[in-house]
Amino acid sequence: MRIRHRPHSAIMLIVAFALCSVSGCVGPQISAMPQTMQNPVFVPASDYNVVWENAVDVMHSLQLPVQRESKLDGIIETDYKVGAGLLEPWHKDAVTMADRLEGSFQSIRRRAVMSITPAQGGFLVGVEVVKELENPDKLIINSPGHSTFQENTPLQRDLNVVIGPATPDGWIPQGRDPGLEQSILARLQAPGTF
Repeated sequence: MRIRHRPHSAIMLIVAFALCSVSGCVGPQISAMPQTMQNPVFVPASDYNVVWENAVDVMHSLQLPVQRESKLDGIIETDYKVGAGLLEPWHKDAVTMADRLEGSFQSIRRRAVMSITPAQGGFLVGVEVVKELENPDKLIINSPGHSTFQENTPLQRDLNVVIGPATPDGWIPQGRDPGLEQSILARLQAPGTF
């Protein structure tokens, strides 16, 4: 008796092999949820500059663009970063698989603020990550016809000039992102950081 191979079973075998080979250390490092740490976290260190530089390095390692740094105030603010999807494993701002799925099907952006406060025996480092969802219902109409002069109408003087769109910018606040906050705090507490 001769066994026939079905062509679709060979394709399924190739797809399964490809998925298994990518899911190792090459694939995205996605955990269900990082361990819960207290926010702000206590960092035992004596040198403020070392804590500051490590905090900035953590933001850079997560590819969060630093918008403002104030060493005197102890504040590091990042600019908004568009959330990563399933096809972007090199971006580390989406910590859980649910975050990656959400970033794949909807536009998400995140912004982080880190505060460093001196405490007895070290420093308290607090992290707040805000997540926003794009609202596609609020369309901003940017037509070149609105900004050019038409030749057939007389010039009208309007002294009440409105600068920028009158509608909201099109993002809905979703609250804080505890997964990314915990990931940042875990990187700050990693052995060998200080």
